[in-house]
Amino acid sequence: MPEAIIIKSKSIGVRRAILLPELNPKTVEGILKALPFKGFANTWGEEIYFEIPVILPEENSRREVEKGEVAYWPPGRALCIFFGPTPMSRKGKIVAYSPVNVFAKIEGDLEVFKKVRDGEEILVEKG
Repeated sequence: MPEAIIIKSKSIGVRRAILLPELNPKTVEGILKALPFKGFANTWGEEIYFEIPVILPEENSRREVEKGEVAYWPPGRALCIFFGPTPMSRKGKIVAYSPVNVFAKIEGDLEVFKKVRDGEEILVEKG
């Protein structure tokens, strides 16, 4: 079974994200070393992001992401969960504010992430 992280909060319950070390191995390694950690959600369109105790540079970073991808945003030292369009999105493409390091993909239903509110506590741990 592929390695994963677990993302938990009051409104989403427990969600699993499969790690993608083939995309950004140093980012996956840095995230795993820091686990477990928690943060407080910020929402930006259909993206949730929160500061985490990780400092990493850009690694194969990009602005265009896919629905369900989980990424690390180097300028904000933040974990980002993309579940739909952001204010920067255009023509059906999901666009991050600035380049991110995609390192995981959420399994299952993404609609539940629409329930998350600013300030909600989110826990991330090894799956």
